Amino acid sequence: MDAVQTWFAAGFNQLHPMLQDLHRHGGQLHGQIDIQYGHGLAGLVGKRFAAKFGLPLSVSSTALDVHIHSDDQALYWQRTFAGATQRQSVFSPVGYWPAGYWLEKTGAVQLVLAVQVIDGGWHWQPLQCRLFGVRIPLFCMPQVRAYKSIENSQYRFYVGVSLPVLGFLFSYSGLLELI
Repeated sequence: MDAVQTWFAAGFNQLHPMLQDLHRHGGQLHGQIDIQYGHGLAGLVGKRFAAKFGLPLSVSSTALDVHIHSDDQALYWQRTFAGATQRQSVFSPVGYWPAGYWLEKTGAVQLVLAVQVIDGGWHWQPLQCRLFGVRIPLFCMPQVRAYKSIENSQYRFYVGVSLPVLGFLFSYSGLLELI
C-alpha cells in the first residue's frame, strides 16, 4: 500500500473518488493556471518567493503539468510550468490522519502540514515552518492556503501565500485534467 492510503487509513474514503483514484494509481494532470501577485512591496517579495517555486514572473496565465505518484515512503509532485521550469516536492508522512502530518522539504525550507478533508477535498493546514533547520515563529511564518478538490470532473487546486504585515504575496490556481 502506498504512503497516502497508509497515512489516511480509513479516512482515505472521505476523499472524493477521483482524488482517491489519483493517489491510488498516480497520474499526470494538465491545464492552464492563473497567477496573481500582490501589489507594491508585497508583489516584489511575492515574485521572489514565486520564482523559487518555478512560476513564470511575466505572465498571468500559463500551462501547468503535474505528475503525482506515491510509494510506500512518500508522496511526490513534479510540477512543470510553461513546459520548461520543473519543481519537485516530496512529502513524507508522519503518524496517521487526522492527528498526523506531512513534512515537505524544498531546499532550505521545511513545512509541517496537517490535512483537513472538506467536502471530499484535500486541504493543507500549515503547522510549522523551518528555514535552515531553525523554526520560524508563527507571527513571521508565511500564511499558506492550499487545497485540491474536484469541480465538474476536473481537479481544482489553489495555492496562495501571504505574510504578516505585507499581506498577499502571490497565488496560482486552476482546473486541471487527467491526461
